[in-house]
Amino acid sequence: MAPSHVLKCCQKVLAWVPVAFIALVVAWSYYAYVVELCVFTISSTAEKVVYLVVFHLSFVMFVWSYWKTIFTSPASPSNEFCLSKADKEQYEKEERPESQQEILRRAAKDLPIYTTTASRAIRYCDRCQLIKPDRCHHCSACDICVLKMDHHCPWVNNCVGFSNYKFFLLFLMYSLLYCLFVAATVLQYFIKFWTNELPDTHAKFHVLFLFFVAAMFFISILSLFSYHCWLVGKNRSTIETFRAPTFRNGPDKNGFSLGCSKNLREVFGDEKKYWLLPIFTSLGDGCNFPTRLVIMDPEQLTVSSQNEPAKSSGANQSFPTRPLSESQNRLLASDSQWAESGPEEENVKSGAKKHIIVSLES
Repeated sequence: MAPSHVLKCCQKVLAWVPVAFIALVVAWSYYAYVVELCVFTISSTAEKVVYLVVFHLSFVMFVWSYWKTIFTSPASPSNEFCLSKADKEQYEKEERPESQQEILRRAAKDLPIYTTTASRAIRYCDRCQLIKPDRCHHCSACDICVLKMDHHCPWVNNCVGFSNYKFFLLFLMYSLLYCLFVAATVLQYFIKFWTNELPDTHAKFHVLFLFFVAAMFFISILSLFSYHCWLVGKNRSTIETFRAPTFRNGPDKNGFSLGCSKNLREVFGDEKKYWLLPIFTSLGDGCNFPTRLVIMDPEQLTVSSQNEPAKSSGANQSFPTRPLSESQNRLLASDSQWAESGPEEENVKSGAKKHIIVSLES
């Protein structure tokens, strides 16, 4: 027992090594740029002032977003996704998977869940003992279920998910701008030191090395930032790119995509003035998401799910009929892309639900 506890403590300490490395590089880059370059190398006062103002602006935004990405706790499912005490005891007693799935289906009938496993089973976490909401996954490093989990990032020692995905994107963007600005402004003095136009001083090493480090990080971060911009446009997580979520009609990587503009708003929020600030503005609660595959009749949104039978797939998989949250409804009702089906599809019996056809942005 004791060795296992010591091992976990060592793992927690070692997990901060990449973060400490980044912190040391950033601290050194601040010293090299402000002191060695601006104070000791640049002679023009106007150039110093301009460089220092822009540098500190990008530096503050970079550190702020990095801090928020690291220290924002991953969001976990609410208590409504946990099994009741009676269901949990019955689930643990059952040995047959079919009986266990029946218990889970009964518990999940009123939950906003539209995805299943590849085998059409309810997604259940035995470790956390809860029914997983859509896009939720268990992180082995954090040992918790994380809402809209994208990946576990060692460079921030944290899970990137619903609660801090916006901060992570801003961290990549501001680190990219920080490296670009440093490399661009250092370049002329890098050339002068390299060609011996400037005398050899203790600033030479810092300026030369600063350019190489800034250029190297810029190139590496550019590919990662471009990839995540593509993910935001498609409304996918890194996990969903490699393993598509399974809906009633089967796996679909684009199941949560509502069009590029709506996908962007889902991450950054409705108010554009907050988009570039590391302040949480993402829409929704992280437990349920608008989807182009499971859409409810707006006339039925106020009807309690207890009065409606659960939708089911061909494999007897129950799907909830709970309405979407208010913030999500804004995404779905903001323009004319959501239209009722044509007359040729209205040959249903009186009293039956109407359906909606989704016309998505390409």
